[in-house]
Amino acid sequence: MMNLRVDVPKQQTALLIVDVQNDFCAGNGKMAGFGMDMTDVDKAVDRIEHLAAAARQTAVPVIFIRLLTAPETDSKAMLSWYARQGIDASSAAVCRAGTFGAEDYRLRLEPGDYTIGKQRYSAFVGTNIELMLNRLGVTSLIVTGVTTECCVESTVRDGFMRDYEMFVVSDACAAYEPELHEISLKLMALNFATVVSADDILASWSSSQK
Repeated sequence: MMNLRVDVPKQQTALLIVDVQNDFCAGNGKMAGFGMDMTDVDKAVDRIEHLAAAARQTAVPVIFIRLLTAPETDSKAMLSWYARQGIDASSAAVCRAGTFGAEDYRLRLEPGDYTIGKQRYSAFVGTNIELMLNRLGVTSLIVTGVTTECCVESTVRDGFMRDYEMFVVSDACAAYEPELHEISLKLMALNFATVVSADDILASWSSSQK
């Protein structure tokens, strides 16, 4: 997929890191145990590391979005959908709060970074993220993480509907199927977001410092 060469703002902008957690990304996490192809995950995390470091150097807030589930907050709609698809309800037990699966994968929370815990796909459902973004004066969001077609896209759609300018970093997101990744990027570019590369952002921020 071709990326547009654009200027990506660093003022009033935050970097979101969506669900880069062991259950979604690690070779011994739940998704790997379910047989998902993890090939593209580490490549995306490599680029997220570079973007997070650059964001911190340029005073762009870095916000870790983490799925933190518990039996009492599991979605009834999701469990019903699982049942209709013949999927065991135990599949909902991903990123249980306080477990290895919910811990960050490879990335380190640094002083000055922020965290948001969520129980649904979107970072905007049932969380205080809008209060945080308003307090920080953020009007644009750069979204990275996993998986592209699920929690990343859900967050991008909801952010756009709340009047945030949305940027999606194509090579700092990943899905377990390359086709889903590309389809999701195409849909977001069509309706909700500007799709850029990690190099686009780094070059844009570097040039704005000169």
